[in-house]
Amino acid sequence: MKRVILLALALLAAANMSQGWDGGPTIAVKLIGPAEAFKPGAERTIFVEITIYPPFHINSHLPSDEFLVPTSVDFTLPDGVKIVKVDYPAGELKKFMFSESPLSVYEGAVRIAATLALSSDFSGREVRIDGSVAFQACDNNSCLAPDEAAFSGKYLLAEIETRPLVPAAPPAANPKPAATLPQAETPVQSQPSSVSQPGAKDKAAVSSTAAQSLEGKGLLLTFLLVFLGGLALNLTPCVYPLIPITISYFGGQSGGKKGSLLGHALFYVLGMAVTYSILGVIAAFTGSLFGSALQHPPMLIAIAAIMVALALSMFDLYEIRIPGFLSNLAGRSRPGMFGTLFMGLTVGIVAAPCIGPFVLGLLTYVGDRGNVFLGFGLFFVLALGLGLPFIFLALFSGSINRLPRSGSWMVWVRKIFGFILIAMAVYFLKPLFPDPLTYGLTMALVMLVAGVYMAWIEPTRGQGKALAVIRNLVGLAFFLACLIMASAGIRSQIDLAVAEHGARLGQASSGVRWFPYDSERLNRAAADKKPVFIDFYADWCLPCRELDTKTFSAPEAADISARFVMLKANLTSSSSPLSRELTRKYKVKGVPTLVFIDAEGRELPDLRAVGFIDKEEFLKRMNKALVGKN
Repeated sequence: MKRVILLALALLAAANMSQGWDGGPTIAVKLIGPAEAFKPGAERTIFVEITIYPPFHINSHLPSDEFLVPTSVDFTLPDGVKIVKVDYPAGELKKFMFSESPLSVYEGAVRIAATLALSSDFSGREVRIDGSVAFQACDNNSCLAPDEAAFSGKYLLAEIETRPLVPAAPPAANPKPAATLPQAETPVQSQPSSVSQPGAKDKAAVSSTAAQSLEGKGLLLTFLLVFLGGLALNLTPCVYPLIPITISYFGGQSGGKKGSLLGHALFYVLGMAVTYSILGVIAAFTGSLFGSALQHPPMLIAIAAIMVALALSMFDLYEIRIPGFLSNLAGRSRPGMFGTLFMGLTVGIVAAPCIGPFVLGLLTYVGDRGNVFLGFGLFFVLALGLGLPFIFLALFSGSINRLPRSGSWMVWVRKIFGFILIAMAVYFLKPLFPDPLTYGLTMALVMLVAGVYMAWIEPTRGQGKALAVIRNLVGLAFFLACLIMASAGIRSQIDLAVAEHGARLGQASSGVRWFPYDSERLNRAAADKKPVFIDFYADWCLPCRELDTKTFSAPEAADISARFVMLKANLTSSSSPLSRELTRKYKVKGVPTLVFIDAEGRELPDLRAVGFIDKEEFLKRMNKALVGKN
């Protein structure tokens, strides 16, 4: 399954690369006229529509960090026309490889609404609207220099004619955007924007890294936890008593034949997998509908409140019930393999009071991510966890008599998921925390309370020593999670402090001795037969800061950097003469760009990197540069 998902993501990434940036436009801008013609003394609303080409996004009007370049619109209007207000859409919170927390961005196509008012004595025959959109385009690895895209349009007044003077410009020959908006109004003029950097026709080394991100330890851990969650849900009061009944039903349908018994179990699990996978895909597709709303604190608080309400149901404060007719429909047995498949498709309805809150929480998590592959994969793995006991017991049907009897211990298991849902509530409130340390300590507090309560305070007691041992193990697991959350918060806070206060040039706190880019220093390095490393960066570049705090700060990086001349080239202002010269000379498309030069003064092009790279990859490239190998 893992290989299939990886292959699919790799193909998706390849398809995305084929439509990726080739040095041409990153966005297109067009002006959409008002629904009614302009009229003296009246207000009219126009729209500036921005289409962002994959694999890029642009920062929203209110970016997540103050040093990021916001998207903004500037108008040039004739006398007698003034701007009443400009409404920017909310950004969508997205997590990228180079960011610790989600960023507020625009993707696909967005519209900015501007309300204009004509004075009552406006004497012109037409209204000419000129303007530009200031923006910064980034992909999942790197950022291009801030840029502008112009637009313009002419409109006759209502008494003369109601259509625009200038027809819509033909569409630019660029990759199709990931999403388009309905166009009820007539577009006036479309003008794509390209990065104003020399040498922009060379192929850029920017691409989607979906397959790589799937291999990340965090995502694999998420899959593992969801699978274990599916297994644990079998121990809840709504599911556990059904296991022997369901296996007995399989036995009656199969006539005692082992192969048929296993077939029924597989069809049952297949039904569960289909139902839950469809739920995951739907959640991922619809996630974009409320993704932008997640930028607003009231929505985040509402979602967290829902998570807490679901958690309270797991603590038996109340019970979530489904309509009786649905329960009767799902619980009705049907003969044959189709009947078994139908049982699997509908088992979630029967078990909803116990597994429903956890499934709803997972649906919200997937909707927040908006990733179809993630949604399908997580819910498929959840179904595998739920169904594994049925397959195992179908293979070894004699083992069903060894299952522990149903009892109050299942209520104790159910409360574990209550604490998981509370932790998910804190997760959704993460953007509202003032800093990573506060968020990490809050999560650690939830884990600490869960460990103490589940191990020692929760009143459920079982016969024998087994439950007592399991209680202590679960408490220990929560304590371990507490330490992990607290250490992660402390580490993130330290990284943030280094990023905000650490100097980029001179003697860095990591011990790396940096020098500002200088051609004379470069010539001296070639004369001394010493290799050179150049970090092209900008102050508005978040991946550049991540390189400083995560890669260059490693002690191993400081050690090996002593054998290089370490230069930093500041491309913050793309219009400066030095920036134009360096981007032309080194064909820099975006920042960060990492360039390695051997002891003979020649660049090693195969070692060049665009975007964030981790410590291990950086050290590997530095070692190759020492021996002058591509």
